[in-house]
This record gives sequence, C-alpha cells and structure tokens, in this order.
Amino acid sequence: MLVPAAYLAVLGALSLFGVHRLVVLALYRRHRGAVPVPGVLPDLLPRVTVQLPVFNEYAVVDRMIDAACSLDWPRDRLQIQVLDDSTDDTLVRSRAAAARWREHGVDVSVHVRADRTGFKAGALEAGLQTATGELVAIFDADFIPAPDFLRRVVPHFAAGPRIGMVQARWGHLNEDRNLLTRLSAMLLDGHFVLEHTARHRSGRYFNFNGTAGVWLRRCIDEAGGWQHDTLVEDLDLSYRAQLAGWRFTFLKDEVCPAELPADMRAFKTQQHRWAKGTLQAARKLLPTVLGARVGLGVKSEAMAHMLANLAYPLVLVLALLMPPAVLLRGRAFTPALAVLDIVAFGLATLSVACFYAVAQREAHGRWLDKAWRLPLLMALGIGLAVNQSCAVAEGLFGGDVTFVRTPKAGGARFGLQGYRPVAGWTPWLELVLFAYLLGSAVVLGMNGHVLSLPFVGLFCFGFGYVGLTSLLPARHAPRATGRVGAGRGLEPSLGAAS
Repeated sequence: MLVPAAYLAVLGALSLFGVHRLVVLALYRRHRGAVPVPGVLPDLLPRVTVQLPVFNEYAVVDRMIDAACSLDWPRDRLQIQVLDDSTDDTLVRSRAAAARWREHGVDVSVHVRADRTGFKAGALEAGLQTATGELVAIFDADFIPAPDFLRRVVPHFAAGPRIGMVQARWGHLNEDRNLLTRLSAMLLDGHFVLEHTARHRSGRYFNFNGTAGVWLRRCIDEAGGWQHDTLVEDLDLSYRAQLAGWRFTFLKDEVCPAELPADMRAFKTQQHRWAKGTLQAARKLLPTVLGARVGLGVKSEAMAHMLANLAYPLVLVLALLMPPAVLLRGRAFTPALAVLDIVAFGLATLSVACFYAVAQREAHGRWLDKAWRLPLLMALGIGLAVNQSCAVAEGLFGGDVTFVRTPKAGGARFGLQGYRPVAGWTPWLELVLFAYLLGSAVVLGMNGHVLSLPFVGLFCFGFGYVGLTSLLPARHAPRATGRVGAGRGLEPSLGAAS
C-alpha cells in the first residue's frame, strides 16, 4: 500500500495550494469594496520619465513608441527613453520612430548600451542615470497604454503617504487568436483580478509586474535600485521596497492591453522564466520577509506567492502515481478513504475551476460563456508540469540568471523574426507521459475503474497538448496592412500630448 499512500500524500499536499486559492477568494470578497481613490495633483504636474526596454522587438517597436509618445501629458513634463539593447534591425526602426516623434516636439531618445549586463534590469538602471522624472513609467514592447494612462494612474500617488508604485491590470490584444491565448488570458485574469486585488486591498505585499506600472523614483532609489541577481527584477524590487515601508496600489479597472504568446514554445519560455525567477527571489528574500516586523498575514501570503510553483513537481509525481495507486487500492478502498480522496481531489482541482470562474465574472461580468475553458485550463497547468518542474529545480539550486525573452509577433505583421525558442527535450517527456497515461486509461477502464477516467483523461490531454504543440511548426495569421494600434490611430499628432 505504499504507492496509494504516497499518492494520497501528494494529493493532500496539492490540496494546500487549493486551500490558498480559497483564502484568496475570501480576501477578495471581503475587501472588494475598498476601491482605491485617487488624490488631487498639484497644478504643476510631476515630471514623468517613460522607459521602454527593448531587445530585438522588430515586430512591435513602432507600435510601442507610437503609444508612448501619444500619452496625454504636458510635453515639457514628459521624457521618453527607448532602452534598446537589440542586436538586429530593431534599432534602426526605433531610431526612425523616435526621430519622427521628435519632429513633433516629443522628448524621446534611444539609449544603446555597449553590453547587455543585467539584461532588462541593467537597461532600466542605466536609463535612470539620465532620467529626469520624479515618476518612472515602464512598458514592455508589446504593451499599448491608452493616451490617458498617466492621467488616470498618476493621481493615485497623491492619495496618501509613502505610495511608491501604482500597477495597472494587463489586458489582452489577441485573446481570441487560438486556444493557448484564450487559456493564458484566463490565467492572467486570475492573477491580476483576484490575487493582486486581494493582496493589495487586504494589506498584503504584491508585486510590480515589470510593465504597465509607474514608480516613484525615490522609492526605487531607497529600495536599492534595480538588481539583476534574479530573473524577476520586478518582484525583487517590489518586496525590497515594501519591506522598506513603501506602499503599493493596484488598479483593477485600469487595463493596459498587451500581446499574449500565441506559440507554445514562447509561452513555455515565459512561464519557465517567471517560475525560475520567483524561486530565485524566494531564496533571496523570504528569510528577510519572515524575519521582518510585519503581520502573519503578510508573511504567509508572501510564502504562498513565492512558493506557488512548488505545486508543479507534485503534479508530475501525481501523474506517475495515479494509475498504479488506483489499481492497487482495490478492495482496500474504504468509505473513509473515499471521503478523504474526494476532499483532497476537490481542494486540489475544483478550487482551480472556482477560482478562475470568479476571476472571469469579476473581470468581464460573465463566466458561463467561458466555462468550457475551465477543464482545458486545468489540463494546460498539468501539461506544464515538466517545463515548470525544471524551472523550480533551476530556481532552487542553480545560479544562472540569463534572461531569455518572450518573442512577440506584433499581430503577425513580421512573424517571429526568425526567433523561436528551441523545443528541447521536454516535449518528448511530455509525450511519453501522454502515452503512459493513455495506456493507463485503457487498463483502468478494463478493470472497472471508470470513475477515475475523467481525471486521468485530464492529465493525458494536458501532456499531449503541451508536448505536441511544442513540436509543431509556428503558425501565424496573414500579414496585416497598416499599423496595429488596438483600434485607435497612433500616428504623430501635435495635440496628442500637449
């Protein structure tokens, strides 16, 4: 009975992550009415530096610069830095776009470093050396802030003392592109709408997401500046700033649209970097957080936040143990064990469906029309277990901080510019697990364990979908004509930021 016992232990451990999701839902419900109220800005608006970190973003760099230069803020109070570390023709396009906007009176410059030390964190830190703004807004290359973004976000710095950062919610430019984008949009909605809102409004720590946010320059400096000893420089600086007494604000209803990875390899690259970096940050920061003079709620949520990816190795073990455990339990499966199994299963899996259904309702006012995505979302999370378990191991035990960017297609105007992450060996292991679980489903069905088949099928589909799509060639929509501007023109306009 060792295998069934181990299976139940792993399922029990996974149920703890389900309990945390329910805690987040409870915090969200309790504090949902505490909507942040903006303060009143002085007549002389603060000077804002907009930083646009770029690396080989040929497909989206024009769109990004156009959006930043169209921000509605006094021209004499706005500085835009294009921090271009590119090694391809992106630099030519960014310089041309900047020159075009300078002709219309916008203070926009392109900054090129001799080397990429520190990757994105290094570029942001280098840009601060010549930044003139009291506030620093940051947008990744695939984000398109609305012209009134600063007008809506900056007043929140005047809402109270020691507010060091204001984060907007990510929107999705290409959610309906394919199944992957539909599912990843749900994942992000859960993170922002529920997790960020619950953490912020309940007084827990939450993090800047690397883009679509504005920092007080003094907060960055006092917290120790951008550091590049982890792959999540945004989370790292966020925790250091909040430990230093700064407060953050999250604006659930201020949405900044961006591009979702529509290719499985790109998506896995992004998820791997985030998981690996978060575990690196946990090694660096959790001892300090746990030793700080902050409440138990802050400490427990910080642990849950930084250690959430530990669920993936457990999912991988569960996939291996589940078929033999079901077969071996046989007649030893008592009513008490059945109840325990159902409770653990419900907390580990059904909590996921509940969590993301609520997130869809809160983000879009509905969820029933997207209910069909929920089991597929769980399957995607299962299928990522190999990729993410590798990231967890590297984050916990490795020291590599090489930043591998997520390629952007820019509406497929230029494809992926010849850059697509290497598939590696993980898809083959994913397909091996698919074959193992498919065979197991046949054996379980033949032995009368039909109630376990939906659960096994979820695992089977997850590994098969992730593995197969990682090996397929990239597909792109037909090239679009004209510029992509999220439904609004972004050509230079003398009145856009006057």
